[in-house]
Amino acid sequence: MVKGRKTWLSIPQKNRPLKDRINTVLIRELKELLYGAHFLANSLKDALKLTEQPELASSCVYKEAMNQPGHIKLFVTRIMQEFESDTFFPEIDLEKYKLLPEYPGVLSEVQEEKALITNLKYMKKMINVSVTCKPRN
Repeated sequence: MVKGRKTWLSIPQKNRPLKDRINTVLIRELKELLYGAHFLANSLKDALKLTEQPELASSCVYKEAMNQPGHIKLFVTRIMQEFESDTFFPEIDLEKYKLLPEYPGVLSEVQEEKALITNLKYMKKMINVSVTCKPRN
């Protein structure tokens, strides 16, 4: 659903984002936080491009985030069942990301809730840093 900033702000904050919809707000300048908006677009053309990309709200965002420089932590929930799906989490580069044994406060053993069996894994992007020092003159 695409709407302008004023229309978005006319919706009571407790009702944002609108349920069961991807909420895109058209804005010219970001002057304030637009709570609950999934996407912001500068023009209707840009907003329509967003709707044409089914991956945008999921795997593309994850892939882009995982390729950012710096340390990135992944908390990956593996669901031990198969479901029909059209979008998948991108392949994790095991040369960059290492599985770590635990994270404080996160259960690492297999969990079962409402017949859904899951396992949470903690991974961290490892960065090789090479420093070259120049001698002082």
